[in-house]
Amino acid sequence: MTTELPPVSPNAGPVRPVVVTPGSSVSRVALVDVDGLILNTPFAGFSSLGENPVALFRERLDAAEADPCVKAVVVRINSHGGGVAACIAMRRDLERFKSRCGKPVVAALLDTACGGAYYLASAADQVVATEGTVTGGVGVVLNLFNLQDLMAQFNVIPQSIKAGDKADIGSSARPIQPEEKQLLQAMADEFHGRLVADVRKSRPAARADVFDGRILTGTQAKAQGLVDQIGDLDHAVAVAAGLGCGDGFRPQVVMYRRANDPAHSVYAVTANVPLQGAGLLPNIPGLDRSKLPTFLSLWQPELTMEKLGGK
Repeated sequence: MTTELPPVSPNAGPVRPVVVTPGSSVSRVALVDVDGLILNTPFAGFSSLGENPVALFRERLDAAEADPCVKAVVVRINSHGGGVAACIAMRRDLERFKSRCGKPVVAALLDTACGGAYYLASAADQVVATEGTVTGGVGVVLNLFNLQDLMAQFNVIPQSIKAGDKADIGSSARPIQPEEKQLLQAMADEFHGRLVADVRKSRPAARADVFDGRILTGTQAKAQGLVDQIGDLDHAVAVAAGLGCGDGFRPQVVMYRRANDPAHSVYAVTANVPLQGAGLLPNIPGLDRSKLPTFLSLWQPELTMEKLGGK
């Protein structure tokens, strides 16, 4: 007999509020969690577990907007970042949420909030980080590997038929050409410029030299203008309650979960494990990076750890 729940999926019905901290039911702080790798793809299938983080984020924001008792939102972030396009989409959703309903938003940075995850957080009205938070990392990377020699060892010989000289740009089956590298570098520079411009719009006090992809502690990020306050998740909830409900008021804290995904505390995490199976090639540490499909804004020395984190 097991107490394990089945994998969470949209088939479990719409998200519903689950009270994780008691308080006044007429005033709520909605806690919207963002955990793990951010990609605009469903984490479903063999060796995977979870939902599309972009779609789930939008659904939770819509639920918080529709609930008249919700007076403020805390976006709880524990993520190394993810796809540039996915993080931009989530930030735009958060900006539109703030514009439509005017509910204050506080970003709570937990263990890690780097790259696109910090980019998302920077759109909040207040950003709160702990002393142990690792944040920053606002850069862009496209993971490319030349696996030509490795493939030859396994007698894997590419036989591409293409129309268009650069139709297979970035292929792991051959070395990248200088002109191709220039094209991809120009794309990375454009994406990086977009991220930096948006963060600087929200955080005008941020120093220019922190946008080179470096990571920072929470206290360093505060000194550099990326973070407003140092405090834990409870402090972030209190800040949100003060902005939305008034000082001295104790609202309920709710999280939005599907029917088979219970939450019992403000730290509850929905399992999200991306599909990164080894496939034909051996699972050599580091090569999981090449299986991520797009330009990324993230910090993580070893992406295979995503498999072990359960998020």
